[in-house]
Amino acid sequence: MKPFRFGIVAGHARDLTSWTAQAERVEKLGFDTLLATDPVGRADPFVLLGAAAAVTLDLTVGTFVLADPFRDPKALDWQVQTLHQQTGGRFELGLGVGRPGAKAHTESLGREFGEPGERITRMAETIAHLKRSIDRPRLVLAAGGPKMLALAAQEADTVTFTWAPKTTEAEAESIVDRFRKLAEERLPDIELGLNLMAVGDEPSPGIARWAGVDVPELAAAGAVTVLPADPGQAVERLLGWRERWGISYVTINSGYAEPFAAIAERARLAGG
Repeated sequence: MKPFRFGIVAGHARDLTSWTAQAERVEKLGFDTLLATDPVGRADPFVLLGAAAAVTLDLTVGTFVLADPFRDPKALDWQVQTLHQQTGGRFELGLGVGRPGAKAHTESLGREFGEPGERITRMAETIAHLKRSIDRPRLVLAAGGPKMLALAAQEADTVTFTWAPKTTEAEAESIVDRFRKLAEERLPDIELGLNLMAVGDEPSPGIARWAGVDVPELAAAGAVTVLPADPGQAVERLLGWRERWGISYVTINSGYAEPFAAIAERARLAGG
């Protein structure tokens, strides 16, 4: 089993002072990674991640996940190599095909969004371009559907499973099993991860707006996207997922940084 890694998907900050303070806080809490969405509010994640790396010592920074339709492969390669080299290897590239809601932003950049199959094909081409560099950052691919799972099985250093908010353990296990069979001999080299939505069962208007379902309902349904508030129960669940599925990299949004930090610390002590 791989050792645990824990990360925070950073929240929007009004300026660089607030953003870098958030990065310092995440490192002080003991997390391994600080991840930026694409975009962060209206901001380009690469600019913000460079600032975060400049005020931290050991924290890995990354994208979660970069929308491939927004990016020209050659320009992306330049940005990726710059952050990788300038941070001394403390950058990981998370890449995805973009959610349907990203179409308007893609078109505002003068690029074509495309249908899901077209976006996956283009992303495979982007990955091939990025992999020409011998020294490159870790590649994290967000995958849930059959085609993305297949691509991640071939190319990813880390796969983070993108299941629906209400996904149960049985449904998650089916997706993980499918991926493990696709990865075959590459499986021991791939880190498996998931992104949590919440800790506990308190209502969250922000999550309810984004997901169309609030945290209490998710918790009551036993969704894998929510951890129990009790640290002992939460750690038991994380250890179980790693034992059953091999999932060792777990992330959550910044609103749950403090309770998740306590869980992460106990998980490391309990299971490495």
